[in-house]
Amino acid sequence: MNMANTEFSLPLRVYIEDTDAGGIVYYINYLKYMERARTEFMRSLGYAKTAIFADDLMFVVHTSNVQYLDSARLDDEVVVTAKPVKMGKTNICFHQQVRRGTSVLCRADIRIACVDQKNRKPRAMPVSMQQTIQSFITVPEE
Repeated sequence: MNMANTEFSLPLRVYIEDTDAGGIVYYINYLKYMERARTEFMRSLGYAKTAIFADDLMFVVHTSNVQYLDSARLDDEVVVTAKPVKMGKTNICFHQQVRRGTSVLCRADIRIACVDQKNRKPRAMPVSMQQTIQSFITVPEE
């Protein structure tokens, strides 16, 4: 099944602990929301943390490019997306957004590296994982 035109989405509500004194989401929490969305995306594919750890693997953030466009506020309902857009044997690049309705509040490109759990060196993902994630990546038409 090719899921290339879909994105994973996770609905969240903004709680008091997510905000600053003015009731606006503290900037670092957008990255936490994105981490949750990537984790739940992988879980939806059958790769929960326990499955990944069982193979002595870990995923770590290698690079992030984040743009903050608008503020989420206390009690807002937001949707956080995760869409793999590129991958290699040892990494996945995700395009992610935090949206309130149709308004994009934050967007980011995040590169996740697959590393050996013991020595923290890059390690290839299992081929079945690579194939599953690759099915979500859109191949540009020529």
